[in-house]
Amino acid sequence: MRDILKKLIDGEIGIEEAESELKVMQVQEIGDNIKFDSTRENRVGVPEAVYSQGKSDEDLLRIINNIDFIDNLIITRLPHDRFNSLKDKINEKVLEKSTYYKNASILTINKKCPQKSKGKVGIITAGTADVPIAEESRITLEQAGYTVVTTYDVGVAGIHRLLDKITYLMKEKVDVIITLAGMEGALPSVVAGIVDMPVIAVPTSTGYGVGEKGFTALFAMLQSCAPGIATMNIDNGYGAAVYAITILKQIEKRVEEGY
Repeated sequence: MRDILKKLIDGEIGIEEAESELKVMQVQEIGDNIKFDSTRENRVGVPEAVYSQGKSDEDLLRIINNIDFIDNLIITRLPHDRFNSLKDKINEKVLEKSTYYKNASILTINKKCPQKSKGKVGIITAGTADVPIAEESRITLEQAGYTVVTTYDVGVAGIHRLLDKITYLMKEKVDVIITLAGMEGALPSVVAGIVDMPVIAVPTSTGYGVGEKGFTALFAMLQSCAPGIATMNIDNGYGAAVYAITILKQIEKRVEEGY
């Protein structure tokens, strides 16, 4: 952007040409049906993320092997067997800079190490079955440069486990807490009733019968009587992480401005 604006000021290009170049810089087209938001990381502090479900193997490979214009990329919801089937077709130089996280079904590609950001996020899961979604949150946060403190399997079925871990997170001075729970989804309400920081609730699709693949937990979190809870969609660990990043970026911005 700076180079384009300098050319405009120096009279090397006109307004229309500068406008055209800026538009091209913001969106990179790969093939006929892929438009890449190449300035997302600079704009919102989160690397570009690609949701793999619903995309063909050809589309994914076209994206992965043509990312010269960005430094970092996250591929979400990429099962281990599908990654293995794609791995041999990924450009060798790209593969060298890639890390696959089996438990979270995430592939990250880092041409540069994520820049360290101020702020710390705690992540709590009710059960072990919620961990894959929690790991999606953790990896997304770490890709944005944030410190993450996790404590898993501390749900309200054995609430004595939770109280100790809440104390641990408060001693760690986390700024935001992401809570993940299936079944009846009670965990965020309990946490929000104890702490003095924002709580992000993620319902997960774990649970029996009337759990309805996460809808019971979702309704419980939306209906919580504890204030200060923001509820994400079912199994949306990525969205929870991005919301936490948005909060922390705004705090950091205001501190830098001296507010």
